[in-house]
Amino acid sequence: MELQSFEAVMRALNVAGARCILVGGMAVVAHGHGRMTHDMDLVVDLQRDNVRRVFEALATLGYRPLVPVTAEGFADPAMRRSWIDHKNMTVLNFHSDSYRATPVDVFVEEPFDFETTYENAVVADVHGVEVRIVDLPTLIAMKEEAGRAIDLDDARHLRLLGDDEDDGADER
Repeated sequence: MELQSFEAVMRALNVAGARCILVGGMAVVAHGHGRMTHDMDLVVDLQRDNVRRVFEALATLGYRPLVPVTAEGFADPAMRRSWIDHKNMTVLNFHSDSYRATPVDVFVEEPFDFETTYENAVVADVHGVEVRIVDLPTLIAMKEEAGRAIDLDDARHLRLLGDDEDDGADER
């Protein structure tokens, strides 16, 4: 993962007006638990126009899906449901020859109510680039639901960080 790649991806998505929320390892790091991650995980608004904006924005940086999927196909709820049910697909992987160190994974279904989570997202400025990061309680729930060892470890550390923030608020 390279910071300049992360910034380029987020800047391109912002310029395109794409609605997305940073989740996964980068969100864990943004919430204060330092750990390595090798990709960007995004939950995007799955409305057809937004999906098109996401694909177009990523394409400006040379990103292409690793499997033959078009924006129109990805925007089709029945198609996504088929991938989930028959291929156990959870994310669509994007790769760019120009940004090899930073693959991008886009969730095939929204793991939460997108509108509510978008409104509750933490809006951060990363070197002049606006980034919407999933809120801490939602991130913890996502990590616990994923259930992998790394996700459970992330959830444990995030809970500790959340407790520290609560303790600090009580002392004020």
